[in-house]
Amino acid sequence: MSLEIKKYKETDIAIIISEDIEVHNAQEMLELIVNCWYQWSRKIVMYEKNIVPEFFSLQTGIAGEILQKVVNYDFWIAIIWEYEKISSQSLKDFIYESNKVGRVNFVKSMEEALEKFGGAN
Repeated sequence: MSLEIKKYKETDIAIIISEDIEVHNAQEMLELIVNCWYQWSRKIVMYEKNIVPEFFSLQTGIAGEILQKVVNYDFWIAIIWEYEKISSQSLKDFIYESNKVGRVNFVKSMEEALEKFGGAN
């Protein structure tokens, strides 16, 4: 995995560059947060492929555990994902509420992720 720090509208954003799953659990999310902290970025952009598939099945509880680290350590995250294809109403509701609050964002493109974070503190 490599971590690219991109400056967008005066905001440092950490972009995960990897073809592999990098976050399987809350501990790995915490390690990623620490790595970003050392790079002076509290905003993380990653792709769906970089997070364990069970994350998207809410009954596993993995999403809650992982995202709690993001909130606890005052970070923001955007996950690039074509989420229109989902059929689970609870997951749709989760995505809607997450995007409304803005700490955790599900977006369709890198451009959308950068725009979400461009003005956020």
